[in-house]
Order: sequence, then structure tokens, then C-alpha cells
Amino acid sequence: MSTDRSDTLKTDPRLLLLSPQDNVLVLREAIGSGEQILINGVSVTIQSHIGIGHKLAGAAISSGHKVLKYGAPIDSVTSNIAIGDHVHVHNMKSDYTPTYVLDD
Repeated sequence: MSTDRSDTLKTDPRLLLLSPQDNVLVLREAIGSGEQILINGVSVTIQSHIGIGHKLAGAAISSGHKVLKYGAPIDSVTSNIAIGDHVHVHNMKSDYTPTYVLDD
């Protein structure tokens, strides 16, 4: 992901880049389903409500690649993720601990 200041100005202010090496952005506040936001100058439509503290892809991330947060790998991607997609247990797995998901 580019760290050019002009890109930062073209990213929704509700998103936080924790480290220049990161490929995810953290939500400073919730973003609703259907909202259009800018990420690095790219307009994306949010597909479902995403809560504060969750991650969005700052760029496309291919299956098998690492999710980078705080400049460090935190998980592996299990299916291709497009820019602006919610990055969570449905499309990544921990490299360190088992991932458990409760069915509704």
C-alpha cells in the first residue's frame, strides 16, 4: 500500500492505517451497509455493516498471502479479498491459534 500523503487524503477519515506496511485499515467508527467510501483514491461500496475496530482491505489481497497489521503478519488469507472488503474470520485464518466461529 502506498504511503504517499495524497493517498492518505483520498481515504475515508473513519479508517486508520496503523503502519505503512499494512494491507488493512482499521475502522475508527462503524460504516453502514451500502455506504460508498474512498480507500487510497478508489471508491468502494461497503457490502454489510462493519463495526468499529474491524478491518477493511486497503488493497486486494490474494488467497495464501498474509494480513499485515501493525507492520507484522497476523493471519493468512483463505480466499481472495478485494479492496474495501471486510477482513475477518470468514476470509482469513490465524497462523498462531485455532480460529473458532460460532454458528447462529
